[in-house]
Amino acid sequence: MATLIALVVLAAASADGRGFVTTRGGAFYADGAEYTFVGANYWYGSLIGLERDRGRGIERLRRELDFLKNNGVTNLRLLGGAEGSGPINDVTRVGPPLQPRQGEFDETVLNGLDVVLHEMGKRRMRAVIFLSNNWEWSGGFQQYLIWNKVVNESLLTRKPDWDELRDIVAKFYSCEPCKADYRKQAELIIKRKNKISGKNYVDDPTIMAWEIANEPRPMRSFANADYRSWLSQTSAMIKSLDQRHLVTIGHEGWIGTQDMKLFETVHADSNVDYLTIHIWPKNWGWFAPGKMEAEYPAIAAETEKYIADNAAVAERLSKPLVIEEFGLPRDGQSFDPSSKTTVRDAYYGLVLAKVGSGVVKGANFWAFGGTARPKSGQTFWRAGDEYMGDPPMEEQGLNTVFDSDRTTWRVIKKYSGRSRRVR
Repeated sequence: MATLIALVVLAAASADGRGFVTTRGGAFYADGAEYTFVGANYWYGSLIGLERDRGRGIERLRRELDFLKNNGVTNLRLLGGAEGSGPINDVTRVGPPLQPRQGEFDETVLNGLDVVLHEMGKRRMRAVIFLSNNWEWSGGFQQYLIWNKVVNESLLTRKPDWDELRDIVAKFYSCEPCKADYRKQAELIIKRKNKISGKNYVDDPTIMAWEIANEPRPMRSFANADYRSWLSQTSAMIKSLDQRHLVTIGHEGWIGTQDMKLFETVHADSNVDYLTIHIWPKNWGWFAPGKMEAEYPAIAAETEKYIADNAAVAERLSKPLVIEEFGLPRDGQSFDPSSKTTVRDAYYGLVLAKVGSGVVKGANFWAFGGTARPKSGQTFWRAGDEYMGDPPMEEQGLNTVFDSDRTTWRVIKKYSGRSRRVR
């Protein structure tokens, strides 16, 4: 058995001697040892290297990566590329876009992904790259539907309500040209050669996994069969292009499907290497507005149950589980970086303590904001502002962890010290 394991590790090693992350028996492995991690969502890390102002761009990126590494954060979740530009659902989307117009790609935008992967590689960090988005803030599935005239262009400047949004996005899974457009972008990213390191992405162990999309939901039960089929076809497509990296869906857990069985079915696919869950107590109504502090015991209980319920699926499938998004607002739901984070710190401790327990092998908090700060008197992001953890449709500072949040970083560093760092 020891010989077999050694051969697996050798086969997974890169040309520079660093191993790719693999899975076995409900665990991750890298460089001959089990790999567990405390990570962060740093979706804009693939964009800030494109800034012409070096202070806002490459210099900021390097400082922030050093800060993260020094605090034990070695795994980062990144955006692969945005689709379209301008408003969508009356929200200014992030960019610059990789696919500004249908089927037309600005490959210079991937220079930003090259930069962050190269800098992460120097620091022996790992990346998970999501290839599209269920939500509007980077274009995502809605943009494909608009391009293919499945839904009306009025959605660029009109915000739908929740029921209409579900009706809209559910159509993606039966839209063949939409799925073809997605595939073109995914293939472009996966087949990329890093212009800085000279490595093909498929040969770079800095990349831990390709993620099909950020939070892909069927949205409506009528889409379930098409949803399941698309995830299976897409994971197989990614594996056909790249057999060395892991593939995951980008799932929220059973809440994302409203069906535990469907959650288990899509992750049982042999081309899906591990499970993910996201946990959003505020968005999911686990506490009443303005009652976060008073109702924290209920939040903690719901979180424990949600992790346990989804972990049971991972155990049945004998695959690792990553809690790849979780967060809470600051005390009093303030957006001010100087306000306290007492409840958030307790919550981070609760979640991060799960890493290494059973099939839970990693956790990425949402989200790292680094040195950026909200602008006084301005609630939402505007084009030209520095990126932080909160996407444009959310209040800036809502869930972001800034580099100045000392008490939160003490919690993160405590639990990152318990995880096995990549050597």
